[in-house]
Amino acid sequence: MKNSLSLDRPDDWHVHLRDGPMLKTVLAHTAARFARAIVMPNLVPPVTSAELAGDYRDRILQALPKSSARGAQFEPLMTLFLTDETTPDQITAASATGFVPACKLYPAGATTHSDSGVTAIENIHPALEAMQDQGVVLLLHGEVTDPAVDAFDRETEFIRRVLMPLVEQFPRLRIVLEHITTRDAVEFIRAAPDNVAATITAHHLLLNRNAMFAGGFQPHHYCLPLIKREKHRLAVLDAATSGHPRFFLGTDSAPHTRTAKESSCGCAGIYTAHAGLELYAGAFEQAGALDRLEAFASHFGPDFYGLPRNTDKITLERKPWTVPESIPVNGEELVPLCAGGELAWRLADQ
Repeated sequence: MKNSLSLDRPDDWHVHLRDGPMLKTVLAHTAARFARAIVMPNLVPPVTSAELAGDYRDRILQALPKSSARGAQFEPLMTLFLTDETTPDQITAASATGFVPACKLYPAGATTHSDSGVTAIENIHPALEAMQDQGVVLLLHGEVTDPAVDAFDRETEFIRRVLMPLVEQFPRLRIVLEHITTRDAVEFIRAAPDNVAATITAHHLLLNRNAMFAGGFQPHHYCLPLIKREKHRLAVLDAATSGHPRFFLGTDSAPHTRTAKESSCGCAGIYTAHAGLELYAGAFEQAGALDRLEAFASHFGPDFYGLPRNTDKITLERKPWTVPESIPVNGEELVPLCAGGELAWRLADQ
């Protein structure tokens, strides 16, 4: 049994850092573990231009924990929020910055702060052409919003209705189907061309949908896309631990205060950045695949994005620790995944 695990420093290819006091709190957790992160643009108002992306990036850099050498070196990779009005010129301006490698497509109303998202994929074909030509990656929240579709089937239906035609229409566009949750998504990615990949969260590796209803509804296990049946969890776990180079780490860590989660209309999102690497280690160990964690966490993402792999190291040690019941944020509380529970792995320098 291994008691320590040294990895090339990983990157997080999907994270929500929010803004203001929340940003300062959660950024320290992400920066302690990851060298780079793809930062989601669904603020209020959303990040829809190169100028707004630059302003947000500056706020992130200013909020970095300067007392930590590792944290101070963290690099935020920014994204644009695609709308029906996004133009090719906006894509060109974003690409020219050097710090916007991707744009995010949220179907309008699909998740938190997505109301101004894309209402029909045809509306952004000119922007997608520009992205394809300039090498900008398309990130997909892969769910349809058709109210006639069952909430647990929205990812599968998105693949059929939107993603399959998209791959045919834009054969050179690099696409990431984010936070996959189903066996259908796994099978699609395995069969897709090399320009199509997927990110996988720790919570979709560790939880099935029973976790939302154990002893009553559990709002801190509510996220979008929803966690699914056990057969889907096992399929996603198999994909993550398979060594397939087009499945890689993206935490989708999504912080909300306790009051926002425990309300009459609770927000979707699970906070995992407090143990953003340790949770994956636990899932990979359960699958008997710790030896494949480094490639999944540290190599496949930068390879897909065409970026250099990180050369510094990070070490996890087998040293059980208790996750705090909550994390203070500007007079409120943030409840992390596994709050009050014990995790087997922790950062060696924590």
